[in-house]
Amino acid sequence: MKDCLFLMLFLCFIFPVHAGDTSSGNKAGVARVSIQPLRDLVIFTERDAPATAISRNESRISAQVSAVVEQIPVQVGEVVKQGTILVMLDPRDYELAVNRAEASLKSVAARIKLADFQLQRARELYKKNFTSEDTLTQRETELSVLQAEQASARAQLESARRDLEKCTIHAPFDAIVHQRLGNIGELAAPGTPLLNLIDMSQIEVTSQLQPKDGDSLQTAKKIAFVTRGKSFPVSLLRISPAIDREARTREVRLRFVEHPAAPGTQGRIVWHAEEPLLPADLLSRRGGKLGVLVAEDHVVRFMELDEAQEGRPVAVQLPLDTRVIVEGRFAVQDGQQISILP
Repeated sequence: MKDCLFLMLFLCFIFPVHAGDTSSGNKAGVARVSIQPLRDLVIFTERDAPATAISRNESRISAQVSAVVEQIPVQVGEVVKQGTILVMLDPRDYELAVNRAEASLKSVAARIKLADFQLQRARELYKKNFTSEDTLTQRETELSVLQAEQASARAQLESARRDLEKCTIHAPFDAIVHQRLGNIGELAAPGTPLLNLIDMSQIEVTSQLQPKDGDSLQTAKKIAFVTRGKSFPVSLLRISPAIDREARTREVRLRFVEHPAAPGTQGRIVWHAEEPLLPADLLSRRGGKLGVLVAEDHVVRFMELDEAQEGRPVAVQLPLDTRVIVEGRFAVQDGQQISILP
């Protein structure tokens, strides 16, 4: 009698283990579960990164000739149009250089006129055998030399005129006068910085992005630069393929779609990742691995998710019409027959 009682107790303890063992080909009974399509469960997270509005050109405007600064008609903070006069240097030395070059050119022109006359006369005399061939060649050479001098004099005149033009410095683009570096009465040498300009026509957004966020930013349909409660639509220009050695980030550049923010404005770029994420509470662990339980016909299938982590949403590559088991998933195993609740 005791042997029979012992045998019955032994069978009671081992029976549940074999009933739930999925390795034996799922001998468990039919479980009742509820399902939902994946599209109703996934979330699209909002991501962001610190960013700054900057000008593509922040230029130091320098003198190109040596002269005394006469006027700086613009002020710091002033917005100027392309071509606006920024600085006027004393032009008198360069006006004199232009006058000298013009006089030199006139002198050469007069000498060429005389040499041409002498050459024509020599040709007439040569035809009548009143002069030698050497004399004719000499006249031709003199005219060629003077013509070369004329070309050099013209180049000198153009150079003098260019130097004179450089005494008046114009804005190379629509800009903000950011700094005034020179003063009236100072002697400006070539390369002396006089003004600092910020280009207003080419303002971009720069941001340092984590490498993992690059793909989601590239596929995002809407990106915004957000600062102080204002949102500016932006679009992606490029993502640098290089990764910063210290910060482990990649630089990204974006352009403003409509009106730009002021250069130097601090903010954040915000976008919604187009990659669907499965909420962390729908993850299941089977065989020491994390994944999601889905229904194929009336059979449970465990879909392992390699990048899944406890307590964190995970990206899924499954079709959005995949039927995910929601209620009853804790009690079912891979391969088990199920009955779907209405």
